[in-house]
Amino acid sequence: MNFKEKDTTYDSLYASFEERIKKLQKLPRLKEDTSIEEVIKEHGFSRRDFMKWASAATAMLALPANFTPLMAEAIKVADRLPIIWLHMAECTGCTEALLRSANPSIDSLIFDYISLEYQETIMTAVGWQAEQNLEHAIEKYKGRYILMVEGGIPAGDSSHYLTIGGHGKHGEQISIDASEHAAAIFAIGTCSSFGGVQAAAPNPTNAQALSKVVDKPVINVPGCPPGEKNIVGTLMHYLLYGTLPALDVFNRPKWAYRLRIHDLCERRGHFDAGEFVEHFGDEGAKDGYCLYKVGCKGPYTFNNCSKQKFNQGTSWPIQVGFGCMGCSEPDFWDTMGTVNEPLRDRLYHTAFGGLGADATADRIGIGLLTATAVGIAAHAAIAAVKPPKK
Repeated sequence: MNFKEKDTTYDSLYASFEERIKKLQKLPRLKEDTSIEEVIKEHGFSRRDFMKWASAATAMLALPANFTPLMAEAIKVADRLPIIWLHMAECTGCTEALLRSANPSIDSLIFDYISLEYQETIMTAVGWQAEQNLEHAIEKYKGRYILMVEGGIPAGDSSHYLTIGGHGKHGEQISIDASEHAAAIFAIGTCSSFGGVQAAAPNPTNAQALSKVVDKPVINVPGCPPGEKNIVGTLMHYLLYGTLPALDVFNRPKWAYRLRIHDLCERRGHFDAGEFVEHFGDEGAKDGYCLYKVGCKGPYTFNNCSKQKFNQGTSWPIQVGFGCMGCSEPDFWDTMGTVNEPLRDRLYHTAFGGLGADATADRIGIGLLTATAVGIAAHAAIAAVKPPKK
């Protein structure tokens, strides 16, 4: 594609975004008493801060800088799309990661601003009133709401292990009922995306991923927990495009999960140089050496943690000296081995018959990539057994 064709493509996309926003503006506001500008100002953020966030969100979705004003306009109509957020078998960590902050980020304020019609953690209704609120929201916003589900779902003959409310409904049936009339469905966190720790062997409750319970397309936003920007960014993508984002073979948005932790890691140079932490607290750890030998699963894990980080962009596990656990990969509790030990003999036995996580971005079977996967495995295997660098 030459520059002229690219410009034409972006012009067309810009026009479609404008049309999408105008369409959303015609929908009734769900919060008449406030605006996103007022919410942000009340929490000490300036207009400049808001536009900086919009610019970063635009870049995160791989859009040109001139789309930033459209991103800002899209935020203003975010309350037109009601959200129903269900809690299944989980620890509520995904919700907490997004909303519980001593100093709320713009991401969390946006999530506060949008219309959360049902969210058990933050709503005041309990018991039969909560059940009634859910049923009312599904009926009132039929075909319009976004369904977000957090947690694995005990299914089949084991569905009774998650029984909710006075009517004794099973989480599996609640998820099926709520998904039927949803405009889009997001599985938030690894438990909802892939089953999580609840589905780890021997999986006594037959916990399943949301995608295995409902019969509609599901966008997976895995992580334990996922970064707040991955949640809000996926929502903004749907808000602008009105369609599902480009997904990898595990139904994760490519804009967030296209590259490996290994590719983006600030310690990658030490891996290539054979400089490894041998045990926590040694000189290599003090010098910021690669954490592969003490269990980092970065070469097998797709996520953008090193770019987006956590706690308002403060840090992420590898930065503070602890290896990646592979939490955004399917079945990581069972397939990623002991937390503080490298995979070693399991290097060639990951997903897709040994191609490993390299194959998850719709590139299975490409010879060059296969060679790269084997090269990484071989490099790691050699590095795991050679003596420490003096």
